[in-house]
Amino acid sequence: MIRICMVGTGYVGLVSGACMADFGHKVTCVDINAERIENLRKGGIPFYEPGLDRLVLKNVEEERLFFTTELAEGLRDAEVVFIAVQTPMSESGEADLQYVMKVGEQIGDLLTDHKVIVTKSTVPVGTNRRLREVIQSRLKGDVTFDMASNPEFLREGSSIEDFMRPDRVVIGVESEHAENLLREIYRPLYLLDTPIVKTGIETAELIKYASNSFLAVKISFINEMAALAETVGADIFHVAKAMGLDKRIGPKFLHAGLGFGGSCLPKDTNAIVHIAASCGRDMSVVRAAIDVNADLPRRALAKAERLTGGLAGRTVAMLGLAFKPNTDDIRSSATLPLVAGLKERGCTVRAHDPAAMENFKLFHPDIVYTESPYEACAGADIAILATEWNLYRQLDFRKLAEAMTGNSFLDCRNVYDRPHLERFGFRYDCFGRAAHISDV
Repeated sequence: MIRICMVGTGYVGLVSGACMADFGHKVTCVDINAERIENLRKGGIPFYEPGLDRLVLKNVEEERLFFTTELAEGLRDAEVVFIAVQTPMSESGEADLQYVMKVGEQIGDLLTDHKVIVTKSTVPVGTNRRLREVIQSRLKGDVTFDMASNPEFLREGSSIEDFMRPDRVVIGVESEHAENLLREIYRPLYLLDTPIVKTGIETAELIKYASNSFLAVKISFINEMAALAETVGADIFHVAKAMGLDKRIGPKFLHAGLGFGGSCLPKDTNAIVHIAASCGRDMSVVRAAIDVNADLPRRALAKAERLTGGLAGRTVAMLGLAFKPNTDDIRSSATLPLVAGLKERGCTVRAHDPAAMENFKLFHPDIVYTESPYEACAGADIAILATEWNLYRQLDFRKLAEAMTGNSFLDCRNVYDRPHLERFGFRYDCFGRAAHISDV
């Protein structure tokens, strides 16, 4: 058993802390948000993530997982300290490290014995060096510590499975002691033959950005192909399937639609562009991926205009608001600019999402929020499927047709196909299949 202090109870910190506790370690999670800590002690989870509530409750009851607002309490017996606070994107697109550095200052003020201090947050290359200097500058007395990097690769909606059965674990270390402790934390994964990739710290920092940037490029690539497929009369579904059968390419992330969003890919792609620029390098491929992704809500609006013969004064049903299913996260969701564009065109927007409506209200409080997809479609001229929740994969289109005033259906996630919708009297469009829309 390793004694762990996890600083931050956001998405990465809480999921990682709960999973490490489930591995058998003693984990104390620290957060300055007193209300959040109190709710966690009572079993309240601050965001939607399938299975996390049960995992937290189990490990709290078995006295392996603890919560506190006092960093000194978390540090007291810890052997390893993980920093898992937010690194949001600044207005310029860079990663904002103020929270990471603040934690470093506090650790430096409180450190009395040797610890291994690990960055779990996604941070630019060189951050650990800066963090070491910050901690060192605040130490009182002759206290030593090791720095390490252990980037996370968690997908919202499936984070527990990702932690428990990862493709790999990356540890960036400079001492045998730090390596041994991190390997011991992840020892339960040895039974799964999980690769442990040991590198230097800078390499570990770059691996996370390189991985997410590649995924973003792959998504934007298939969306560019989708636009071309529409123009030349091809079907992007079959293009992607054939591409994915090539083992050098693989099928994952080859899904045309509204592109990428959430807390990771938009932030990390912008950050790597700025990291490279600071070194005199131009990440032109990543910049192109960002540009393609940013244009997808405009394409969706143009499709909706074409389907309805004009959006002005129309009632639009939005099915899905989160950037992906199984999460309530709307950060960088394509639905935010999409709804804004609909409102600019004078549309009445009726929306439904199984988890994300409360978060969406913070940005668009003036649209109509409903209890079901069928209620959202009541009186609508067009329905737009924007998030591929399972709830929307088996819609009753007879019921939908009866509820709607119009007969247009825009499938932004390519869940359905035109023949199926046309059987129920719908005019249908999607991304990468509609050859008759050549100017979108």
